[in-house]
Amino acid sequence: MPTNSPKKIVNVRFRRGGKIYEFYTGNFVLNEGGKVIVETRKGMELGTVCSKPRLQDASMPNRPIKTVFRLATTEDIEKKEKNERIEAEAIQFCKERIDDKTLPMNLIAAELSFDGSKLIFFYISKARVDFRELVKDLVQKFHTQVEMRQIGTRDLARMQGGLGHCGRQLCCSSFLSNFEPISIRMAKEQDLSLNPGKISGICGRLMCCLAYECGTYMKMKKTSRGKNETK
Repeated sequence: MPTNSPKKIVNVRFRRGGKIYEFYTGNFVLNEGGKVIVETRKGMELGTVCSKPRLQDASMPNRPIKTVFRLATTEDIEKKEKNERIEAEAIQFCKERIDDKTLPMNLIAAELSFDGSKLIFFYISKARVDFRELVKDLVQKFHTQVEMRQIGTRDLARMQGGLGHCGRQLCCSSFLSNFEPISIRMAKEQDLSLNPGKISGICGRLMCCLAYECGTYMKMKKTSRGKNETK
């Protein structure tokens, strides 16, 4: 009879230094550095296995995890390399057009979907940008759907990566799925220094990790106050 044995999970990364995602191994034997095809919100993508398979256990967060679709072929890897060359060309071409049109925007990155159906350009800007003519040039050049996506400073830090005050890779570029609201109150609850240089990340915003233990500190203070009131 079949048993409900724990499933194995591996970490997969789609870009060098990019965010890590978890996938079930399914029936595949996977090793670090292996190439796999997985289903994402953007469609099928090629990723690199960046951890050894490990068993899922009850302590892991209960969130939906997809299974590796298949192992990548030589053709898949060549296609990924070709896409990366197109991305580099797209960045250079787009920057030239931005300069020619003196648009008030700073291009950060370009991402081509694995199937080549969409090319996304990420940029930052403090002003509203009319990039309709720019998009026309890009579509004419690369013959695919083009999307211009404005990002903020936190997204910029996630895409560029780096090290935090702790000396480890930024949480936003390694495992965080979403940005949670962070307030100065969280630092106060933990009796941390309110020096902006000590509680702000490289993005200039309050550090995401201020939220990790804030709830525990609040419970401890509430429990301590309760004990003092009963004395």
